[in-house]
Amino acid sequence: MTTVPAVMSVFRAEMRAGRPAELSVPQFRTLIYLQRHPGATLSGVAEHLGLALSTVSKLVDGLFKRDFVTRETSAEDRRRARLALTRHGEAMLEGARAGAQARLAERLSALSLAEQEAVLIAMRALYRVFDRGTDEQEQA
Repeated sequence: MTTVPAVMSVFRAEMRAGRPAELSVPQFRTLIYLQRHPGATLSGVAEHLGLALSTVSKLVDGLFKRDFVTRETSAEDRRRARLALTRHGEAMLEGARAGAQARLAERLSALSLAEQEAVLIAMRALYRVFDRGTDEQEQA
C-alpha cells in the first residue's frame, strides 16, 4: 500500500517536469483528463480538478486560445460544450510522457535484469486486475 503512492508521486513529478513552463499544473491536469475523457464537459473537468466552474471556464479559455483544446457546442444542449485535445495538445502531452518514461526507465535501470523482469510481470498482472472500471474509480 505504501509503494503505489510513492511511485505515483514520482510519476506525477516527472510528468509535470515535462510540461511547458507557460502551463499551470491545473491546466496540465486538465489536458491529461481530456486525453482520457475526450468530449468531457466543463462540469466534468471542474469536478475532476475540484475547482469552481467559473475558474475552469477561464482555465479552458486559456487552453483554447493557445490551441491545446477544442470546444464544440452540443447539438442537444447549446449551453454545453464538449472539450477535446487538439493535435498540438496531444503532441505536447506525448512529449511530456515520453520524457517522463525515459527518466523513469533510467531510475529502473538501477535494478538487476531479473528485478526489472519481475516488475514488468507484476505491472502486467496489476493492469489486468485494475484496468477494469478505471472511469468509475476516477470518479470516486
